[in-house]
Amino acid sequence: MTRRSFIEKLASGFKSFAIVALLPHTFFLNRSFASDTSDASNKSRLIYAPETGITLKKISRDKLHHGKRRFLNPFTNIRPWSFWRSIKWMLQKNRFKKSYQEEKIIPVSIDWNPVSQHKGLSITFIKHACVMIKDIDKYILVDPIFFGLGGVFKDYTPITSDIKDMPKPDHLLITHGHYDHLDKQSLACIDRDTSIITPLGHDGVFKDMNMNNRTKLDWFDAFSENNMEITLIPCNHWTMRNPLVGPNRSLWGSFLIKTASGVNVFIAGDTGYFDGFEELGKEFDIDLAIFNLGAYEPGWFMAQSHMNPAETVRAFKALRAKNLMVVHWGTFRLGEEPVHFPHLQIRTELSKQGLLDSLKDIEHGKTLFL
Repeated sequence: MTRRSFIEKLASGFKSFAIVALLPHTFFLNRSFASDTSDASNKSRLIYAPETGITLKKISRDKLHHGKRRFLNPFTNIRPWSFWRSIKWMLQKNRFKKSYQEEKIIPVSIDWNPVSQHKGLSITFIKHACVMIKDIDKYILVDPIFFGLGGVFKDYTPITSDIKDMPKPDHLLITHGHYDHLDKQSLACIDRDTSIITPLGHDGVFKDMNMNNRTKLDWFDAFSENNMEITLIPCNHWTMRNPLVGPNRSLWGSFLIKTASGVNVFIAGDTGYFDGFEELGKEFDIDLAIFNLGAYEPGWFMAQSHMNPAETVRAFKALRAKNLMVVHWGTFRLGEEPVHFPHLQIRTELSKQGLLDSLKDIEHGKTLFL
């Protein structure tokens, strides 16, 4: 690598970091976590260990994920990525580059008429991790993103249909605050009085948008309306929007939606693999698990935040879910793997274990009718 190419790659990496905040600095983590884990007893209590009685419910009940100034991830004793690990990633050889020529831009046009006319439950895969769930006569929009990411990452699934044709969501779910899941440009397309359900925190974003009809949930808190219930579930992730104030000022999580239609839908959001999936599988009867699959290469760097196809199948089995759907692929290349690889590799992993029939293979702009 020449000096010029190194500087260009370094500048590109930091530009991505500044906008998407996917790469935290250990400086902020060390400084902010020091006050939260200053004594050995507190450190030991932060590790999820159901064999010793530290279950998901205990962590949530005892607020073990609440630090003094920010939230804590109790599911790993490995601190998130450091500045130097980020540099190492940018300098290492990318073994997927030759496959990038296979990536294709696939415009997305959504016909909402069949969705509007359907009487039961449907899930429309819009793009990236954004899905629209129709539950009888209610619409639930998850992690809306309708555009690009500030020009930093190429958009391989541009929406060509009019966003105004999308049914007005009754509820908006946000899993966490990373820019590819909490996008202000997309929020601006949604009525300000829409019911918004989020993990704790994220106040500044919604205050700026003048979107104040909010329900803020801690882990295992629930929002109920008629025969529908939405519960925030712990997961192995983190969040950050401003590196100057550091990570985890707000909470993150998965969602379990008990729909009025009678189908239980698990929205994983971004998460690394953790043993809590087995506990959740015993706690909930899950009909459809929607996992985020993308940004998992290189594994040594990404595994703290995202699952690869093999880990996704493992989590699916641990949850004892009946059906699987994958999103978070095909739109932005946030890891090293080409955008179409997750869609291909999940089929391979499921086939190895005789589980391919459980996959609801839905592409961008298409709808799964249940």
